[in-house]
Amino acid sequence: MPYPDQFEGFMINELGKYKEFKKQEFKPKKFGDNDVDIKIECCGVCGSDVHTITGGWGDAPTPICVGHEVVGKVVKVGSKVTTLKEGDRAGVGAQIWSCLKCQNCKADNENYCPHMVDTYGAPYPKDVDPDETISQGGYSSHIRAHEYFVFPIPDEIPSHLAAPMLCAGLTVWSPLTRAGVGPGKQVAIVGLGGLGHFAVMWANALGAEVTVISHSPSKKDDALKLGAKNFVLSSEEGWSKPLAFKFDFVLNTADMTHTFNIDNYLSILKVNCQFHQVGLPDKPLPAMQPQQFMPNGSSIGASHIGNRPECLAMLKLSAEKKLFPMVETIPISAEGCAEAIERVKNNKVKYRFTLTDFDKQFSA
Repeated sequence: MPYPDQFEGFMINELGKYKEFKKQEFKPKKFGDNDVDIKIECCGVCGSDVHTITGGWGDAPTPICVGHEVVGKVVKVGSKVTTLKEGDRAGVGAQIWSCLKCQNCKADNENYCPHMVDTYGAPYPKDVDPDETISQGGYSSHIRAHEYFVFPIPDEIPSHLAAPMLCAGLTVWSPLTRAGVGPGKQVAIVGLGGLGHFAVMWANALGAEVTVISHSPSKKDDALKLGAKNFVLSSEEGWSKPLAFKFDFVLNTADMTHTFNIDNYLSILKVNCQFHQVGLPDKPLPAMQPQQFMPNGSSIGASHIGNRPECLAMLKLSAEKKLFPMVETIPISAEGCAEAIERVKNNKVKYRFTLTDFDKQFSA
């Protein structure tokens, strides 16, 4: 049964068997007055996809179609949709619904709505969809989302470059802007990968002086090319000592925090400043004591994606300044999905993957 009653996607049927993608049909949620359907053109491959289907982040419903960096053409809009029309190019990130009524939603914190629906692997509330359908993601023919979580893509940004912005780009844009990163600020970005390379680019564009902290000396040239002024090797003994009390904000984009000597990273913060995490490891952090935060009144935090105004501002800046990520593309197929997931898992991509050529796999 084809669209609009059934979508088709490359899905994983058992967590852990993360390279065994199969093309299957799945049923989307019931179409609502505020819903938008997108025929997908391309989809970014996110570390979240890897952590989900490997089981690293715990249980998830199967079969599951991952992917939450979606760009395509609007093919259907609900009767109450005002922000988009059929034929528009638009994108969807890591969230497709929230209540838009609670105090968080009303304060532009819909990404922290207690009732939010993730783009894949999450049930819709019964009052929204009587079947409590499990959301499915963008390695697929179509995606259905509430219009508030569908973003018009500026003409200046090619689709395969826009896609990774919708999760990776926004995930670092939000904490940088909420921390007031701008001229006169000293910012450290830990890790130069899919998230980190976005963070360097954005922080530099916002006017901060950026330092990249990495264990890989091979990343130095790219860090400087993206706008970093300084590059520090965390694999060198005593690396943190010259940086004591230097940074207004440290953004950790690496998902290996459980292996860090946290004291080193806290020590480089100015008084009352934050070590902020968007790289989320599979394993818990080691035990910490309050005394570790006392030498400079530092703190540790984390954040979840970003809100609609932040996403629109990010896309606007990208379009105006022609700021684009480093992206490799691969045609979508069972084999292509498996290759992309395996390479992201092993950090063998520079620095994001976008799956393309959806029209060759999905005809409807």
